[in-house]
Amino acid sequence: MDRLVSMSVFVRAVDLGSFAAAADALSLSAPMIGKHVRFLEERLGMRLLNRTTRRQSLTDFGRAYYDRCRIVLAEADAADALAADHLTEPRGKLRVTMPVHFGRRCVAPVLMELAQRYPALELDLSLSDRFSDLAEDGYDLAIRTGELEDKAGLIARRVARQRMIVCASPSYIEKHGSPEQIEDLSRHRAVVYHRSGRLRPWVFQHEDQPPIEVMPVSRLRIDDLDAVADAASIGLGLAWLPSWLVRERLRTGTLVQLLRHEPELPYDCHALWLQTPHLPLKVRFAVDALAAALPKMMD
Repeated sequence: MDRLVSMSVFVRAVDLGSFAAAADALSLSAPMIGKHVRFLEERLGMRLLNRTTRRQSLTDFGRAYYDRCRIVLAEADAADALAADHLTEPRGKLRVTMPVHFGRRCVAPVLMELAQRYPALELDLSLSDRFSDLAEDGYDLAIRTGELEDKAGLIARRVARQRMIVCASPSYIEKHGSPEQIEDLSRHRAVVYHRSGRLRPWVFQHEDQPPIEVMPVSRLRIDDLDAVADAASIGLGLAWLPSWLVRERLRTGTLVQLLRHEPELPYDCHALWLQTPHLPLKVRFAVDALAAALPKMMD
């Protein structure tokens, strides 16, 4: 006999309370139900059910085995669904939350291209720097930048690494000079990005050494990255920004990269989703698309 089939019959007999009820549900005879259960008992060398003419009850071992059988059968169903997914296309509503600037410039274009490729896929995108709770807010996927909080029940996959660079305008450099090493930053004014009222240090990651954290002197604090870049471009101070955000400004000379010889911090970007035995196809396609496309945008 097939072990998985017998396990399925055993679970159904327990769930329905009798061999007769399981026989009706599975279109089998009651003796055949008993045969499947006896096959398992003989294979295991343990009794699973105590049976009388009036009732049946699980043995202590039978209760533990029943719980494990349910897990095994659920995993088998998930594996079958996974195979079926590979024969179909992603469909349905995909709800994603992401940071405003990284989302608008980098994440959203990738997901929109995915939606163009698969017409049955719907997108519901939220661009916000607020950290949403995936379970409570009903999101399928969250994109996070920077360090992740250790939270149970979530799966994370790194989909990109941003390059963080120090830059300034030519007018600022002409007036105040440029820092030659990290220690010089304390003598310069900066335009600082802050989120949720928190000022974050500028971090420089030396290989095989603890990271160096610098809290620059700031005359201007802004919670919008584009506005930070705007302020730096008109000479209001140094800025520490993702290279993808200022790529065009660097190309045109509006901003100049500084401290080129110092190590850049690789600022990780992750996709997060709720832990589940079977990852929906729409989520898997989205994460794979982001992991393939985003690193090319970070150069």
